[in-house]
Amino acid sequence: MDLNPWLDRTKLVVCVGAGGVGKTTTAAAIALRGALSGRRTMVLTIDPARRLANSLGLDQFGNREARIDLSGMEGVKPGGELWAMMLDARSTFDALIHRVAPSDEVRERILANHVYRHMADTFAGSQDYMASEKIYDVAALGTYDLLVLDTPPVKNALDFLESPGRLVNFLDERVLSWFLDGSRSSRGGMMFGTSKVVFYLLGRVFGEQFIDDLSQFFRDFEGLYEGFRKRHQEVLDMFRAPTTQFVTVCAPSESSVDVASFFLSEFERRALPCGGIIVNQVHACSGQTHDAESVLGATARSLGGDLPPAVAASVVARLGMAHRRLHTLAMADHALARGLKSRYSGRLPGFFQEVPRMEDEVHDLPSLREVGRALFDQDAAPLSS
Repeated sequence: MDLNPWLDRTKLVVCVGAGGVGKTTTAAAIALRGALSGRRTMVLTIDPARRLANSLGLDQFGNREARIDLSGMEGVKPGGELWAMMLDARSTFDALIHRVAPSDEVRERILANHVYRHMADTFAGSQDYMASEKIYDVAALGTYDLLVLDTPPVKNALDFLESPGRLVNFLDERVLSWFLDGSRSSRGGMMFGTSKVVFYLLGRVFGEQFIDDLSQFFRDFEGLYEGFRKRHQEVLDMFRAPTTQFVTVCAPSESSVDVASFFLSEFERRALPCGGIIVNQVHACSGQTHDAESVLGATARSLGGDLPPAVAASVVARLGMAHRRLHTLAMADHALARGLKSRYSGRLPGFFQEVPRMEDEVHDLPSLREVGRALFDQDAAPLSS
């Protein structure tokens, strides 16, 4: 299974997986591969560790598109460009308010509201919610041929999958009406039951100014619900589009494979398009029947002629032992990978690819290109068989 046609027909790749498995590197390598093939490509990360900048050889980048210089790389097809962006939740949230606010007056009032400012900073999962909003905005512009989204490690990535509907639920008309009715009653003196207790405590703890800000906040947001609901559906449609592919990245370890299994089950349950599985950092070892003495014995004795004979024999024996350990580790890696593949074979579409462990750290464009070659220049197995 050649992965190059798969990438050519894909417009959005979402990489998910546990932390420390090379997910960020994989996302950057996929984006670079798209750029080298002549596509205008954007890679966006919401990883709090900001490792993507290091992989791309950048010191830092922010909520604005940053173009990566590919002029020193050979074989870049015409039109190929690589761009990168680090999500900033606050500025993305503000931009969203600019788009959905019904008037300049309402927009400015919301942006200046103390409750909104606090929510923009601390709203649970806002970074993940804003990631889905940002990737949608970038996709809607149509200026990029390929988008690659690198998600944070497992817990936050789960929030990312669930986040598009979180703010819609928070702004549900029934919830808003409860607060608004309670706020109006608190000013008119007619309030009973839970509402009375809640608003009394809020006033006592935070002061009357907070109640005023909270009331104004909900009154302004009351008219935004339909806009948020519409965008929520558009984001869901984007994630379920046939040109979107979710790719699970894992390492050949039991804990990482368990996380990958969880994601694959979630894709199946949520009807999200599964692009495939990448098992990264797989140990490679050839020559199961190699005998260290027959392969290296003569060379060791020739190079160590001025050393006691036992030294050369000891070196050869240690190299043979190291090879056997590496071979055992490689077989264990492949067994875990094959077990993951067989678990979802026939259940999900997509590819299955093993990427060997790199000898050096992936920290620049040439090393990212090598990761891309390992991923795209060898045939992958179909996950459906």
